[in-house]
Amino acid sequence: MKTNLFLLAPLLIIVFSCNEAKEEKKEIAVKNIDPPSLSIIGTWERTSFYNYREEGKVIDSFQSSAANKHIKIFTPTKVMWCRNNSADLTEWFGYGNYVLSDSLLTETLEYGSKSMNVADDGTSIYEFKYNLEKDKFSQIRFDTEGHPIFAENYIRVE
Repeated sequence: MKTNLFLLAPLLIIVFSCNEAKEEKKEIAVKNIDPPSLSIIGTWERTSFYNYREEGKVIDSFQSSAANKHIKIFTPTKVMWCRNNSADLTEWFGYGNYVLSDSLLTETLEYGSKSMNVADDGTSIYEFKYNLEKDKFSQIRFDTEGHPIFAENYIRVE
């Protein structure tokens, strides 16, 4: 009987310690899961465009389509965008750096289509107020007096 107890005791210790180790691993895995944060990094497709009056009211808007497609890509430090408008043979694209603050998106284009008039020294700077949500964002251009001029609205593609 004592021999059976000596053999059974180590076996019980091993079984209980294995179960305890599994529970610890589960806790660690759960602790390392963080909710995703908002990020502008990714690929975006413009869904609509608004023009504003001085009073800040939308005077007209249009929805994007296959004939008028606008894609914007953000990496951690660079922005690149292109626009296709089948009714207009003018090329529209730009590439450069961007900075994102609490409410301001600043793009400094280094390279772009002729229609963008990007200076050789990369001083073509565009500032927008922006609103970022999980899978959509809007960028709004303002005049020097703080009135909205236009807004571009995007959804996340990737």
